Amino acid sequence: MSVARDLYQLQEIELALEANEQAQVKVSSQIGESQEVNKARAKLAAEQKHIEELGKQQKSAEWEIEDLTAKIKAIEKKLYDGKIFNPKELGNLQAEVEDFKKKRSGFEDKVLDLMEQAEQANKSLKNITTELARLITQWQDQQKQLQSELEKLKTNHGTLDSKKQELIPQIEAGAVEIYRELRKRKGTAIARVEQESAWVAVLPCRTQTSSKPGRVEW
Repeated sequence: MSVARDLYQLQEIELALEANEQAQVKVSSQIGESQEVNKARAKLAAEQKHIEELGKQQKSAEWEIEDLTAKIKAIEKKLYDGKIFNPKELGNLQAEVEDFKKKRSGFEDKVLDLMEQAEQANKSLKNITTELARLITQWQDQQKQLQSELEKLKTNHGTLDSKKQELIPQIEAGAVEIYRELRKRKGTAIARVEQESAWVAVLPCRTQTSSKPGRVEW
């Protein structure tokens, strides 16, 4: 095999290695936690906390209702046991009963409102839970695919590197040195040009008076 063809093959392998490394970086950056999953989990936790708070508020309102009901019963007992005859005192007790009933009614309305909110929150929680499960399954599938893709890239990288290590000793050291200089400065060093049955490499033509790039045929 000619030196030009060897150098061209070396360049193709190195370019493939560079593309492989870039692909590994890209794939690796996608492996790990999912922002979508984390957001869904945070949303689920927030909804659970909201439901818990609604439950606390409902329980507190129910305690208020129980307390007011007990007070109303106690006052009504005084009103109807026939032991109080003073009209003013009776009127005050009746007014107190009405005030407690009004407050109780307000708490009862609050309990109903909280129950409605809790019902909606539980529906939302169910939807969020379903969506989270879907996102987790999707993320797990993606992670498996990415891991598989990364392993294939690593295997391919090893194969390419082995070919490179086998090829380099077969090429003239001086030609490899010139090739390395060009690759470092320009990214690519060899241009494939087929002229009849010959291969031509674009490399610097080093003479005593010039180091400008030109065509060198091997």
